[in-house]
Amino acid sequence: MIERLRIAAASVASRPGDTKGNLGRIEAVCGQAARQGAQLVLTPELSLTGFVPNHPAGDHAAWLREALAGARRIAERLDGGALDGLASVAARTGVMIAAGLLEDAGNLLFNSTVLVDAGGVLGVFRKMHVPMFEMPFYNGGPAPEVAATNLGRIGVNICFDALLPESTRLLAVQNAELVLFPFAADPPPGTAAAWADWAGPALRARCRENGVFGVAVNYQGTVRFAGVEQTFPGGALVVGPKGEGIASEVEGGSLLIADLEAAALAAARSEPEYLFRFRRPELYGPLAR
Repeated sequence: MIERLRIAAASVASRPGDTKGNLGRIEAVCGQAARQGAQLVLTPELSLTGFVPNHPAGDHAAWLREALAGARRIAERLDGGALDGLASVAARTGVMIAAGLLEDAGNLLFNSTVLVDAGGVLGVFRKMHVPMFEMPFYNGGPAPEVAATNLGRIGVNICFDALLPESTRLLAVQNAELVLFPFAADPPPGTAAAWADWAGPALRARCRENGVFGVAVNYQGTVRFAGVEQTFPGGALVVGPKGEGIASEVEGGSLLIADLEAAALAAARSEPEYLFRFRRPELYGPLAR
């Protein structure tokens, strides 16, 4: 990891099916972040294609058919124009971007986050653990591979993934230094502070368990699709490799800037109780059986 990395967590208010408009919104926050010296901008889960709300109150079967057909229409391929557009934004603003999309993988859809710079895609991360309301839309992805970038070794856990310890450990065993956590979550009572109270304990545990920096950002705004709507409060958190809070935005603001120091990562990994050092993989076989 570089000596000092300035990151931005941007609660972009994306709209489902408005990929062109969402790209413009992402460019706007990337420009704002770049003017403040950020080198990496994290946007929420499904920020490029928009989040498909999934809590219907009426005829569930009719809604599901309409929503699935609509999801197919808005999904983007990894080799398509939307990701070329994202790389162009990275080139114009000079920042690395992490953005989420409903990925058209042919016979399946995935909830994916891509890491992109001016040269193109650096890494693709598919949500591994799919909660029940989202299961009709996309499949669980494979184990992620860490992206070795000029800023550091970066991995992604998408929303629900962060709640399961194995998700971040899969990145840590590849010597990840920074884990990005894009969310689209609306825990009651639906405020950014409530999201931070719900997500924060898991994020602090994941970072402390593995000795990594963590940056999280939550979706913001109301989305409408196939007759259903859902509202997200925004919010952002930055966590250090000892599980300590570095920065937070719990008022639902759109941009959080923080500096991550390589020296802090080295110090955490030099602690006598650096937890990752005490792993005993030879004992863990039953966990996978």
